[in-house]
Amino acid sequence: MMRQFLGPCPVCGGSKLLQRDVLWSELFNSWQLSAAEISYIDRQQGYHCAQCFNNLRAMALAAAILCEYKFIGTLEQFCESRTAVSMLEINQAGNLTPFLQKMSLHKLVEYPQFDMIDLDIESESFDLVIHSDTLEHIANPERALSECYRVLRNGGKCIFTVPIVVDRLSRSRVGLPPSYHGRPGIPAADQVVYTEFGADAWKTVLGAGFMSCEIFSFEYPAALVLIARK
Repeated sequence: MMRQFLGPCPVCGGSKLLQRDVLWSELFNSWQLSAAEISYIDRQQGYHCAQCFNNLRAMALAAAILCEYKFIGTLEQFCESRTAVSMLEINQAGNLTPFLQKMSLHKLVEYPQFDMIDLDIESESFDLVIHSDTLEHIANPERALSECYRVLRNGGKCIFTVPIVVDRLSRSRVGLPPSYHGRPGIPAADQVVYTEFGADAWKTVLGAGFMSCEIFSFEYPAALVLIARK
């Protein structure tokens, strides 16, 4: 039986969770999604905390971080207390950023000032790298993850999300009509999708050089997080 997450929010502790539909017909037609896939991806992106406005995939990322560091409490409490963890956030991870910035060793880098496939960051300088629904917008996702590997210290972790369609294998969208995330009808260059990730998303992680890849299931199949260890 698949369980659904009902709260409280692992980011802020809020108890009121709401659903709004966020997918649009052009997007799920270009991805050739089934009705079941539309349902769980809509939940992934649209089910959110009414207090901090983080959606299910951001809450899953927060829960994975808490689990990995064996912290009992909310992400907000973790960030206020874990001053020794150096974290690199690549592009804003949903609405987690205001909480993550409470960490004294937190650094946020964003496109286009920082290109994920060639980060202008010293090697072996962070304990934790996080990003959320960014990798599918990178033309060479394995190269991007190899950069995450490079900037991590030995024993470091890259914890991230990508939208995973669990009943199919990953496919490149090269040669297919352009597909964009973001908002319907707005073809922003940084929102074009290069890869549709499937059940074999772990291959990209190991191909980038990581020692292991764990799938953290906050809610299956809507909220999966990948934990890559160096």
